[in-house]
Amino acid sequence: MVETIEIDLLLEAIFRFYGYDFRNYARPFIQRRILQRVQKENLTSISALQEKILRDPIVMNGLFSDFSINVTEMFRDPSFFKSLRTNLIPLVKDYPEIRIWHVGCSTGEEVYSMAILLQEEGLYEKTKIYATDINTSVLEKAKKGTFSLADMQLYTKNYLLAGGTRAFSEYYQVVADQVVFHPDLQKNVVFAEHNLVTDSSFHEFDMIICRNVLIYFNKCLQNDVHQLLYESLSLSGFLGLGKREGIRFTSYGTCYEEFNQAERLYRKFK
Repeated sequence: MVETIEIDLLLEAIFRFYGYDFRNYARPFIQRRILQRVQKENLTSISALQEKILRDPIVMNGLFSDFSINVTEMFRDPSFFKSLRTNLIPLVKDYPEIRIWHVGCSTGEEVYSMAILLQEEGLYEKTKIYATDINTSVLEKAKKGTFSLADMQLYTKNYLLAGGTRAFSEYYQVVADQVVFHPDLQKNVVFAEHNLVTDSSFHEFDMIICRNVLIYFNKCLQNDVHQLLYESLSLSGFLGLGKREGIRFTSYGTCYEEFNQAERLYRKFK
């Protein structure tokens, strides 16, 4: 009981002092991350963490990073990208322009994956990808397009499973133990800070990719975010969610048809 009150007070303090609203994040996730930060700071209570956070922005940055989950990889869940390539892309290829919003883009691996896919399908030149995240530090990394060479074996495997048509190594240069992806892959990408909890829509999109973001929100916040996504999506636009996410139990479940249920791809029809 005391711990629950302490968490409530901490999240309220963060919102009032820093403007970040984590009050409707999934409580088990938030609780786990807060307790881990209490340990890292060698503190004895959540209340002590609250006092330190209000007086030391560096500690707040640490907790902010704890709350920002950045688990990603290129062509993550290859079957999802394969479905985009084989089932969805043919339906949008004749659009005069294509607008895509990649929500919670983290360090950018899946954004570059999308750029590669679109380039191979001949659509990249008329596509604009808006890649957003709440965390500015991961956005700065995403803008660089630099990733670990050690990850390329997995990423190459994912790329091939996703239906890649070229040698994956053609898309990057090796520099020491890093790889740098070609700048032309980001010429039609806009990386920008956006907070799903507090910010509004900024465009009408033909496709929104919001994968493995909603699982960290409680049901109320999930519904609010679905409202934002719905309002940001054009009629007949596509919504891609993560494997453990869906729309059935939201207020917008009847506004979409299942385009590919296995891959959590939906199409807005009203």
